[in-house]
This record gives sequence, C-alpha cells and structure tokens, in this order.
Amino acid sequence: MASGYGLTGGPSRCYPFWQEVLGCYVVNSGDGEAGKKKCTPALEDYYECLHHRKEALRTMKMQAAYRKAEAAHPRENAPKAEQIRSLGLLGKEEEAASVLEQR
Repeated sequence: MASGYGLTGGPSRCYPFWQEVLGCYVVNSGDGEAGKKKCTPALEDYYECLHHRKEALRTMKMQAAYRKAEAAHPRENAPKAEQIRSLGLLGKEEEAASVLEQR
C-alpha cells in the first residue's frame, strides 16, 4: 500500500492526495517548520480522504438538527389515539354495530 497501489492493482482513492502532500513537502523542504505548516491543508485533505472524520461529524450534526426540527414541529394532521383505535369510526357507533350484525 505504500506504493499507492491497492490490492486490485490500481491506485488507491487517496493516492492523489498523498502525491499532493509529497509535492508540497518537496517544494517547501528548505523552509523547515514553516514549510511543514504550509503543507497542513494538503495533509488534512489526505487524512480526511483516509478517515472521513469531518464528513462523519457533519453528517451527525445534520441528523441531530433534522431530529430537533422534527420534534419541534410534529405532524399537523397526525391521527389521535382514539382515531387509531377506532379506525376513523368515531361518532359512528351505530354504523359499526349494523355492520357487525350483518355478519
């Protein structure tokens, strides 16, 4: 894997990011620590490609916001417990009784 080629023989998905990091280090190698700091964004991109931590964090935040918004605005036309129990036959006991008598 150090060569940049995975088990399938092709380059890994993060290999272009690794090449960018190496290129940055080569160009900025004479600057010492200041050169390494210049390569921090490229290194962060490479780590994100490997681990997807920022993407996972963003996804969790979006899901939490969605749950919070859903809890704040319950369904407007949600059926009440009585409606669910009687299958919409509230106030129609006579009709229900007549249907049951016909059987």
